[in-house]
Amino acid sequence: MGAREPSLEELLEEKKRVRNPLVPVGALITAGVLTAGLISFRQGNSQLGQMLMRARVVVQGATVALMVGTAYYYGENPWKSSETPYLLSILGSDPDIALWIKMPERSKFSSVSNLPLILDIDNFKGDFSFDALFGNLVNELLPSFQEEEADSAGEHGLGGSEVLQNGHVRASSDAAKFARGLSTPLFPEVDSLLSLFKDSCKELIDLRNQIDGRLYNLKQEVSTQDAKHRKTLTELEKGVDGLFDSFARLDSRISSVGQTAAKIGDHLQSADAQRETASQTIELVKYLMEFNSSPGDLMELSPLFSDDSRVAEAASIAQKLRSFAEEDIARAVPSVVGSATASRGLEVAVANLQEYCNELENRLLARFDAASQRRELSTMSECAKILSQFNRGSSAMQHYVATRPMFIDVEVMNSDTRIVLGDQGSQASPSNVARGLSSLYKEITDTVRKEAATILAVFPSPNDVMSILVQRVLEQRVTALLDKLLVKPSLVNPPPMEEGGLLLYLRMLAVAYEKTQELARELRAVGCGDLNVEGLTESLFSSHMDEYPEHEQASLGQLYQAKLEELRSENQNVSDSTGTIGRSKGASVASSHQQISVAVVTEFVRWNEEALTRCTLFSSQPATLAANVKAVFTCLLDQVSQYITDGLERARDSLTEAATMRERFVLGTSVSRRVAAAAASAAEAAAAAGESSFRSFMVAVQRCGSSVAIVQQYFANSISRLLLPVDGAHAASCEEMATAMSSAEGAAHKGLQQCIETVMAEVERLLSAEQKATDFRSTDDGMAPDHRPTNACTRVVAYLSRVLEAAFTALEGLNKQAFLTELGNRLYKGLLNHWQKFTFNPSGGLRLKRDITEYGEFVRSFNAPSVDEKFELLGILANVFIVAPESLSSLFEGTPSIRKDAQRFIQLRDDYKSAKLASRLSSLWSSSS
Repeated sequence: MGAREPSLEELLEEKKRVRNPLVPVGALITAGVLTAGLISFRQGNSQLGQMLMRARVVVQGATVALMVGTAYYYGENPWKSSETPYLLSILGSDPDIALWIKMPERSKFSSVSNLPLILDIDNFKGDFSFDALFGNLVNELLPSFQEEEADSAGEHGLGGSEVLQNGHVRASSDAAKFARGLSTPLFPEVDSLLSLFKDSCKELIDLRNQIDGRLYNLKQEVSTQDAKHRKTLTELEKGVDGLFDSFARLDSRISSVGQTAAKIGDHLQSADAQRETASQTIELVKYLMEFNSSPGDLMELSPLFSDDSRVAEAASIAQKLRSFAEEDIARAVPSVVGSATASRGLEVAVANLQEYCNELENRLLARFDAASQRRELSTMSECAKILSQFNRGSSAMQHYVATRPMFIDVEVMNSDTRIVLGDQGSQASPSNVARGLSSLYKEITDTVRKEAATILAVFPSPNDVMSILVQRVLEQRVTALLDKLLVKPSLVNPPPMEEGGLLLYLRMLAVAYEKTQELARELRAVGCGDLNVEGLTESLFSSHMDEYPEHEQASLGQLYQAKLEELRSENQNVSDSTGTIGRSKGASVASSHQQISVAVVTEFVRWNEEALTRCTLFSSQPATLAANVKAVFTCLLDQVSQYITDGLERARDSLTEAATMRERFVLGTSVSRRVAAAAASAAEAAAAAGESSFRSFMVAVQRCGSSVAIVQQYFANSISRLLLPVDGAHAASCEEMATAMSSAEGAAHKGLQQCIETVMAEVERLLSAEQKATDFRSTDDGMAPDHRPTNACTRVVAYLSRVLEAAFTALEGLNKQAFLTELGNRLYKGLLNHWQKFTFNPSGGLRLKRDITEYGEFVRSFNAPSVDEKFELLGILANVFIVAPESLSSLFEGTPSIRKDAQRFIQLRDDYKSAKLASRLSSLWSSSS
């Protein structure tokens, strides 16, 4: 066998040379941190586990460093040793922990001895104890050594051993004896380690006692130094407080000195001002005495007043002397002799000063004019600045504005008139005037803008000069032009329409007003100081605005009359061109050319809309605007009402004339055949005239409705919004509109009644001419009954269909319903009266029932339920001619309301007398009554 492997005691004996106690402490700390980290991972606290794992890596590294350092410190290189020490490696990132115990290279361990000892996470579960940990390590390593010892003992004849439940080995009796025969224990270094640990504890306790003593001494020393420091701080605080008090006293003294110096400075400044004032007063008194020498004598004055280079100073002194002298005269008391004498003396000075100031002002103005001619703005500015001391420079400003070419050049004024009115001013149109005013006002604006640049560079108060300039432009140049452009016409004798009438004046006024307002806004933008340029512009038109509403109303009336004259002239020309025709035909033609025209009403509205635009332009206040708009709209209502009422009346005249023609040709019964034929022909002509008049009136009614709708739409779109801001104005206009249209409604109602009369007259004529007695009483009762309507019924229905087509088109809404209901009721009564003239047999009753059905189907187009009901009752009444006499008593049991009409119808039966129906039905009538 080879050399003997070293035992654990030998290994521990080798490790005894390493005496650094911090290495096992680091190993324990590493194991503890690792264990705590694993427990944290198990409990789910991953964040704490990661932190502990990082701490484990740090502690592990420190422990390894201590181990290596210790080895080097004691002069050994562990990596070059013939024997490899135990290496404890704890992996940071792997959850398992591996512990390698590697033996010397020359030893020949078994395969089990070469394997590492693996500790997994289960070894750290439950209650952790370092005693248990090291106990388990010993139990796992001890069997390998026991086996080696057993092998060694086997060579010496020793028996085996057995392992106890706790992991320890119990040797057999022979082995025990053999073991007792061996004098050395299994771990001989344990006692040494225990003694080393005890000594280390004693040394640590001694070190702690020494450190506690030093700490106590340091605390005593710190307490002493702290007391000294506090005392020093207290003394320093007292010194700082005293220093602050000194600074405060010093600051107070400095403030006092500063105030005293300021007072001294104020006194010195006041004294200097008084001295300067006294010096100036002395100079002024000296100059005043020069002016007080003799009246009108200015030759003995100081050179100051005659030196052109010192004219500004002379002007200032002269104004001061003048002001002082005038104030002294105002305070003088006449009763005191001295004061009176002084006043008389100062009056001489005031007179001389006034004369000198006038002379100086004229001299400055002459210099200003000369500089203005040469465009020397600096000289002009100097003169203007000096002149501003005389009456605040008003004379210089007025003089500058008055000398502008636009105010003194006659050619400029004539040019203004030519630009606006042209060569023929009286024939200028509003559009041409608008273009001319735009061009002229642009020229004026440009001129004022150029003057504004000069004024800004010359005058010390340019706003005042601009105010005077703009006022002069409006009051002189613009006013002169407006006087030529706007000639206020007379309301008593207005200009004729051939010359434009009042409308031309109003259009010119609107154009001039609008363009002048634009000029005012442009001048305001250029600059006009405090001048109320808008109010000044309004004042230019005040004379025209006073009577504007009357002129507007008169213009609308003039336009209306001119339009009516035009329509009458056209109708007259048409009448003359048609020549001499029949009376009825001529009436029809005249009526057709005098119809209401929607285009004419639209023209009325267009005039009113133009007038409304002018009202809006001229009236800035809501109340004034509402009053003018109401007056203008009232003119429209009057015109439209009169126009459509006259048109309806003309259409009614056609209906009246047609009725007169019908009555003219009504003849008696005893006339010759030739006279009757002529009368029938004339009646046909009268019927044609009536139908034409009916159609004409319906057209007039339709156009009347369209005209009223146009006016209402115009009121809603344009008038209402201008009247609503004023209380009561809108309601008053609505009431006026209703009143104005009431006359047209009355004429339309009368005309519709005449239309009904015309239609019923023609229906009666057709029934009288076409209805035969044989229609309802056939001569041969045995023949098959005729189920066709009678010729009279066919003609009447055809006529009504033809005529009422115009009514269906012209009328609408309630008007249409009322008209058709009235016509249906009249038709019902007319047919009842007509059928009272005939006698009926059963066949005639059937034909009558057919006629009633035809009439009922026609009137159903009226959409009048009451009329439909009456014609249904007529169909029931016709049954009295069809049923047998004995069935008449039961015929009207369900409809007792028509028994009165039924009684009259029964009397028209051809068997009324022969069947003795009167006596048979007498009991029925008496019971019903």
